Amino acid sequence: MAAEAEPLEIILHLPLLCEDKNVPYVPVRSKQALGRACGVSRPVIACSVTIKEGSQLKQQIQSIQQSIERL
Repeated sequence: MAAEAEPLEIILHLPLLCEDKNVPYVPVRSKQALGRACGVSRPVIACSVTIKEGSQLKQQIQSIQQSIERL
């Protein structure tokens, strides 16, 4: 979630929702950097990472999830 989202109210519910559903989240400073991390050229205010059954990235995603949970 990008901290510089305007208006901030459009993402204020997301941390509460994540905590309620026991989903780890990470605030980031820049919506441009988040967009680049998502592989797009536009600013992004929020994104999610999901694991698809049978994905070759499952182990990497789980490792990242564990790192986020330790923050």
